[in-house]
Amino acid sequence: MESFTPLTASLGGALIGLAAAVLWLGNGRIAGISGIFGQLLPPAQTVVWRVVFLVALVAAAFATAKLFPGLGVGGEAPARLVEAPAAWGVPTPVWLAIAGLLTGIGTKIGNGCTSGHGVCGLARLSLRSLVAVLVFFGVAIVTVAVTGIV
Repeated sequence: MESFTPLTASLGGALIGLAAAVLWLGNGRIAGISGIFGQLLPPAQTVVWRVVFLVALVAAAFATAKLFPGLGVGGEAPARLVEAPAAWGVPTPVWLAIAGLLTGIGTKIGNGCTSGHGVCGLARLSLRSLVAVLVFFGVAIVTVAVTGIV
């Protein structure tokens, strides 16, 4: 939180909202990453735009990190992954794999991810998305309280 600035947060949020609006208005699709990624295997008929969207997402993040190295988490120091709690005795790669697996299962059960529900679903006043976002936040609060990772 030491390097938080409202300007970068506002700019990032505006760009995410703009990207979601452009995808919805231009292609009629919701910018939920789990839905976009999940339809790649097995391939849906509309695989090209999904690949373009995901490649552009990764390329934009990489380009931004290279062009503006002091922007974002950690300020001038390079960003790094959070280590698994030492007291739990689980190696960090295993910890991350379990977290990713649980996230994937959760997005399947919840019919979407944080970007789909939080950005696009709430913008469309979806009750299902409101409930999903409240659950996301509640579980995040409990997870931080239990693990002590901030």
